[in-house]
Amino acid sequence: MTPVVLTIATPDEMEALGARLARELRAGDLVALDGELGAGKTTFTRGLGAGLGVRGAVTSPTFVLARTHPREAGGAPLVHVDAYRLSSALELGDLDIDWPGSIVVVEWGAGKLDGVADDWLQLAIERPHGGEAESDAEPRTVTITGHGPRWAGLDLAPAG
Repeated sequence: MTPVVLTIATPDEMEALGARLARELRAGDLVALDGELGAGKTTFTRGLGAGLGVRGAVTSPTFVLARTHPREAGGAPLVHVDAYRLSSALELGDLDIDWPGSIVVVEWGAGKLDGVADDWLQLAIERPHGGEAESDAEPRTVTITGHGPRWAGLDLAPAG
């Protein structure tokens, strides 16, 4: 997959991107999210959860490391992981996640996916002013890169 670069203007657009990507996901898929504090990783995941039809609110799993969100209609649950405090793929593997039976989103996943999966979708989210910006509504640049054959044919470029 050729990397796709999107400009996301608002938190609502970030949630909409998550919901759009949800339509492409299936059990066994891994999505890695990277960006500074406040970049929009959890906002994206909230939209992904809405698109998947998960039960309950999607919130940051910072203090529990991983949170599983079952889907209302059944199917692969969403597992939302915060890997900020983890130092390696080995520690990520120790979380006892059902990788093949779940859709897994890993915040702060850079450098921690080696050996965890052969295929994953990487979203790098950048704020123009970093984590200290005054407004959550400032535009973000999201670069989406597919790793492995699973993502070779995916086209997430905006229509138009």
